[in-house]
Amino acid sequence: MSGKPRLHYFNGRGRMETIRWLLAAAGVEFEESYLEKKEDLTKLQKDGSLLFQQVPMVEIDGMKLVQTRAIANYISTKYNLYGKDLKERVLIDMYVEGMFDLNELFLMYIVQPADKKEEYFANMMNKAENRYFPVFEKVLKDHGKDFLVGNQLSRADVQLLEIILMAEEWKPDVLANFPFLQKFKARISNIPTIKKFLQPGSQRKPLIREEEVPKVINLFY
Repeated sequence: MSGKPRLHYFNGRGRMETIRWLLAAAGVEFEESYLEKKEDLTKLQKDGSLLFQQVPMVEIDGMKLVQTRAIANYISTKYNLYGKDLKERVLIDMYVEGMFDLNELFLMYIVQPADKKEEYFANMMNKAENRYFPVFEKVLKDHGKDFLVGNQLSRADVQLLEIILMAEEWKPDVLANFPFLQKFKARISNIPTIKKFLQPGSQRKPLIREEEVPKVINLFY
């Protein structure tokens, strides 16, 4: 067995994508075991690998970790992406919790009924442009540094870039009114480990296609 972290999830973004981003940003190679059918999930549940019977699950350092935030916290602490002290960490936590809220809106769009999609999309993008992105624009402007917290890369920077790129998939000009976020995106995208993750052929997952949704729903439900 290799010493690389092993990620257990379906072959798509979902709640595992942030974990992939954090590992990639830290320069950590990882392996993936994809759940292809319901039986794959059932097997993990029956052998006691899933504390709460749910994935994502990550095998790392002899542990089987579940719960997305707990996994992300561990990886961020282990690889020095969690600030230099308690005050930096609480700022990172605040920013990241907002990002998780926005990410959840993006994740749930794909499963909306056809007759609700247009309304949901409008609400989702309105919150991105008027609730969340203005916060991070102001943070960057007031902080005056290259990063959201302190003066080194943290999970907040990594997760914000992930969110920005997702939003741009829905609306390419979403950053039009956010000059600091535009510069932030360019800057963080060029960090070598992140730049590598953004290249074709990496373990970054594409936006899920409409026709793939039933398969994912059947896997989990």
